[in-house]
Order: sequence, then structure tokens, then C-alpha cells
Amino acid sequence: MSDDEQPANRLRKELPDEVPPSRSPSADGPAGGLPGAARGERNGVTGRQRLLKGLWPPRLTRAQLIVALLLFGLGFGLAVQVASNSDSDSALRGARQEDLVRILDELDDRTQRLEDEKQGLEKQRDELENSSDQAEEARKQTLEKERQLGILAGTVAAQGPGITVTIEDTKGTVEADMLLDAVQELRAAGAEAIQVNGVRVVAGTYLADAGNSVTVDGNKINAPYRFQVIGKPQDLEPALNIPGGVVQTLEKEQATVTVERSSKIVVDALRAAERPDYARSSSQ
Repeated sequence: MSDDEQPANRLRKELPDEVPPSRSPSADGPAGGLPGAARGERNGVTGRQRLLKGLWPPRLTRAQLIVALLLFGLGFGLAVQVASNSDSDSALRGARQEDLVRILDELDDRTQRLEDEKQGLEKQRDELENSSDQAEEARKQTLEKERQLGILAGTVAAQGPGITVTIEDTKGTVEADMLLDAVQELRAAGAEAIQVNGVRVVAGTYLADAGNSVTVDGNKINAPYRFQVIGKPQDLEPALNIPGGVVQTLEKEQATVTVERSSKIVVDALRAAERPDYARSSSQ
């Protein structure tokens, strides 16, 4: 057998000539044989520039925008709450011991008033249930309730122990919301009847600024503002003098506040009874 007929030589003839293997593109990076960074630098763009280009301008989706707004609102609300609590805490922290004792006494008095009211209602219920003449007992309670509601509604005059509050405002800095704070504080302390400068204050009373004056239910009043209040003087006066309360707020506005206790306060300013436009008794 000749050399050309040897199996190895015959196989070599059938195969094409060997070609030097080309360098694999994946060996050193993307096509072209250069790493990404090197190719980027060759094109004039560095990796840092490509990163900044990917981050800015931001591409926000609608969902991401909604979440961002919700988080902002939550953070703002928490900040306001913390600031409010800090102001309240600082006011109490700077209060004198006698002021703190007075605040605690006022809270105890409010709790006692609520308990007394509860016991009074329970007593009325028991009397109505146990009375031999329930119709007469119901009539008596109805008349008493009518009298109480008349005082609250301002349709009847009232007298009793209480205080007189006089607010001198020579600078013209007292505004309607400050007087409203005084009314609300007096109500919270158990005031049963209030009138200011001859105008009866009831549940629906509103106050508004009118230049250098104030209007109460549309009636213009001028300084000095004189509140006549029926209630327990021992509760009403401390309620106005608590740290950060009505008196301190008015004094910061350079107003002068005087509170006088009395065993007899007359509240005789009356309001006409008004029929509600829409509300009707459910018993009809």
C-alpha cells in the first residue's frame, strides 16, 4: 500500500486546509474584540457619563409618583404632629407647680360634673319609673327640662353665681377668634349662660371681625368686651388662667383681662325662639 493510500493520508486530503482560529469575540468582550469600557472610551463616553445619563433625567412612572406624594404627605403630617406635641409639652414643662395643680383640679372638676350629670339623669329615670303617677312626674320633668333648654337656647333670662370677665383692648389687637376661644373655654368649664356686651351667646353663636370691632351673631360690639357668665366660679376662673390659656394669649396681645367672682350674675339678654327649617321632633 502506497503512502497516499494510508488511512491517515487519505483523511488529510479530504479535509480542507487548516485555517488559524479567529479570536472569539466573547473572549475579550463584545464584538470587535475590545472590552465595553475600552470601546466606550474609544467612542468618547466614559462609564461615569453613561451612569449619569441613565440616572438623569429621572424616568418616573405614575405609580412611583403617587407613592412619593403619599410619603411626602405622611412625613409632613408627622412633622406637624411632633411640633404640636412639642409646643404643648414645653408649655406644661415650663409651668409652675401651682399651675399644674390647678390644671389637674380642673380636670377633676370636669370629671365630677360629668358624673353628677349622669347621676341626675339616672335619678330622673328612676323617679319616672317608680312614681305612682307617672303622667304627673313626666309633666314635672318636662317643665324642668323646658326651663333648662330655655336657658341654653337664650329664650329666658337666668341668674346665679358666676364671674364677670372684662377685656380692655386699647391697642385694637383682640380679634374674634380670641373671644371665641374664651367662650369655648368657659363652656368647657361648665358655663350655663353667657352674654357679652348685651348679646346672648348660645350654641349657634358665631363671631367675626369687623375692622377694629367684633360682631356677635351680626351684632357689632366694641371694646371693652364684658362677659357675664353663670356657672361655678371655682371652675370658671381657673379655666381662663391655665398656662397658655385665654388670659395669657390676650396679655401677649397687650390686652388687659380682669376676672371677678360674684354670687349673683344676671344674664338677661334674650333671643327669639327660632323654628328649625328642616329638623322636626321624631315623636311627631
